Amino acid sequence: MRRREFLRNTAAAGIGFSLLQTPAKLLAAEKKAKVRLGLIGVGARGLGHLELCLRRSDVEVIAIADPDTAYTLPKARNLISKAYGAKKVAEYSNGPEDFHNLLKRDDIDAVIIATPWEWHTIQAVAAMKAGKTPAVEVCGASDIQECWELVNTSEATGVPVFGLENVCYRRDVMAVLNMVRQGLFGELIHLQGGYQHDLREVKFNNGKQYYGGGVEFGEKALSEAKWRTNHSVHRNGDLYPTHGLGPVANMININRGNRLLTLTSMATKSRGLHKYVVDHGGADHPNAKVEFRLGDIVTTLIKTNNGETIMLSHDTNAPRPYSLNFRVQGTNGLWMDDVQSVYVEGKSKPHTWEKAGDPADAASYMGKYDHPLWKKYAGDAAGAGHGGMDWFVLNSFIESIKRGTPYALDVYDLATWYAITPLSEQSVAEGGALQYIPDFTRGKWIDRKPVFALGGEY
Repeated sequence: MRRREFLRNTAAAGIGFSLLQTPAKLLAAEKKAKVRLGLIGVGARGLGHLELCLRRSDVEVIAIADPDTAYTLPKARNLISKAYGAKKVAEYSNGPEDFHNLLKRDDIDAVIIATPWEWHTIQAVAAMKAGKTPAVEVCGASDIQECWELVNTSEATGVPVFGLENVCYRRDVMAVLNMVRQGLFGELIHLQGGYQHDLREVKFNNGKQYYGGGVEFGEKALSEAKWRTNHSVHRNGDLYPTHGLGPVANMININRGNRLLTLTSMATKSRGLHKYVVDHGGADHPNAKVEFRLGDIVTTLIKTNNGETIMLSHDTNAPRPYSLNFRVQGTNGLWMDDVQSVYVEGKSKPHTWEKAGDPADAASYMGKYDHPLWKKYAGDAAGAGHGGMDWFVLNSFIESIKRGTPYALDVYDLATWYAITPLSEQSVAEGGALQYIPDFTRGKWIDRKPVFALGGEY
């Protein structure tokens, strides 16, 4: 108890100084003028990364790997030809294992992995063993061993891993991070986040087709139904925790002076996907006989070492508007994502919400606390995916490589966030039983310092 109190009090006392200072190493001069990249997976998500890479003068795309020669690769070739003209980029398309040949190249510094979830750890581990630093797309792991494999391989090879959690760079989220670091809400006590996204059309490709993991080409090749739906059939837990967890984890310095301790999860019954199939394909459609394990709403409650609680929600099977359900609450007030509202004791009218406002309005909360990175780079991020935050997450990866500085979102973060999925599955299966979250840093969290979005460049 004394150690926990010490860590919490030390963190609170230092919020006005240490967390707002930029570590000198984050301002390191560039050591590499250009980063040579390979992309593993150039489907819908990968194409977005490819387009952003091709826009950068400090990135050279050397090779791409994807088994879909009928649809995905031609789209990638079209983007490359527009950017590079007659210059060719090597392609590895001889089946799903051909990415190994891309990794054998000696003219690649790093790879971006944007493939179906079950491939992420396999490909990231192979990249590290080949000496290529991987940036890995998000999802939850299949088991805890995957998470340890990422950490152990990174430590053994000395090759870092970057987690491509773009929501950490969402403009309003970063403004709230700025509010937290400036003490607007006092000491944080409770946070919420989640993935609340109606994915029924994605999972069934307009309601009628469930691929069951089979290989499809043509227009349907970019649909996640050919792999994502299987997870809803066979698994019951928080399958996509990082969008909700990553941003709030940064606000309470998880793995850097704080850590996740335990979780408990519960799931509702599964009704939404079956109803969607019947509504669109009829009661006799083959998919109406599929038994979906994934509960329509999965709720996870997490306890941290420093005494905060985090509530995560996973809600992808029912009709609803998109929301990540953020709530950041402290001893002096809170911010709510869904209504974009703020309440600050001593500033707000008692018991009355204020609108958080818009970054363009300097007098609003969002305008006053707009993060310096967004103020500096909003123009560069214009037109990038997900409201510009895709540009920021890629920029952080590239700038870290160029300068040889620590990743803002590293292997310990990725392993911790990934672990929520198998642990929540276990908890649901055991009726909400408490699960212990591994310390993937092996105690280093006590002394590690926050680095996310502290530098003036990335």
